Amino acid sequence: MAKGLLVTYVLWAIGGPAGLHHLYLGRDSHALLWMLTLGGGGLGWLWEFWKLPSFVAQANRAQGQGQSSGRETPPLSPIRFAAQMTVGIYFGLVALISLSFMASFYIVGLPLAVGLGVLLVAAVGNQTSDFKNTLGAAFLTSPIFYGRPIAILPISLVASITAQKHRRYKVSVRSETLSARLYRLGLAYLAFTGPLTYSALYNTAATLSYVAETLGSFLSWFSFFPLLGRLMESVLLLPYRAWRLLVGDAGFSSGYFQEWEKLYGFVHSFQDEKHQLAYQVLGLLEGATSEEIHQRYKELVKIWHPDHNRHHTEEAQSHFLEIQAAYEVLNQPRKPRGF
Repeated sequence: MAKGLLVTYVLWAIGGPAGLHHLYLGRDSHALLWMLTLGGGGLGWLWEFWKLPSFVAQANRAQGQGQSSGRETPPLSPIRFAAQMTVGIYFGLVALISLSFMASFYIVGLPLAVGLGVLLVAAVGNQTSDFKNTLGAAFLTSPIFYGRPIAILPISLVASITAQKHRRYKVSVRSETLSARLYRLGLAYLAFTGPLTYSALYNTAATLSYVAETLGSFLSWFSFFPLLGRLMESVLLLPYRAWRLLVGDAGFSSGYFQEWEKLYGFVHSFQDEKHQLAYQVLGLLEGATSEEIHQRYKELVKIWHPDHNRHHTEEAQSHFLEIQAAYEVLNQPRKPRGF
């Protein structure tokens, strides 16, 4: 049955970030990629507005005549290569956060995650790449950087180069039922999100701490490229700023101050946000004097000192530590923006 452009645009509008329109067009790899990245962070979803007619034409052409394994090699695409690198790094970061407890993580888990991310992008549309060669390149690169989070970068680079070298068009296959396709996509989605969800729900503090360490190590590499480093910092701050825009300051109560401070402490751009959170914890307006900050700190310490709250010691201990952390932040001299 021929695919309709109007239906595709409707599905793009109502379920685009979840890949609904790609599922309709039979582009399952692209649908899974959008499910795992929320439409490429929203940017890929918006950019597709102009590409949908070609996607529909490609889907109808594939239905009518299929694709032959004897076709020539697809043209080299810098955009696809950059996307392979980016998604490979993204998959590697998620694996570092959720699977690093594995005994042989840097030998098995990390290269497997990065390689699968690269292969997922390689399989978007009517193209694919060689599974064994791409994963083999990732596994061979991993031991060189054993034990270092920065290994994500060279593994993703080598795997992306290998995937591009072995790129080819997909061969024609018999169409599957929708239920079978949804089942396969569901399993892939659970395999990606399951470990991360478990870590976030059952070991939140450790997960946030490891996120900070992982991203801090990752960003340290960009110290050699200041402009690129600032771009990466801005990208990593987007979830935080989007959350504050949606829910306001109430979403960042004192109960989450220490975790968010750890998570974004390595980002220079977080300096202003961190001070705002500190003022909120102490219940002060921004720009309060040093005397006001010190006085408020002494008042809150008396109220929340664990020795004065023996009936709810854990809550008092948590507030006490948050108050101390906020006071230390406001007592630190601010670094200039160009530092």
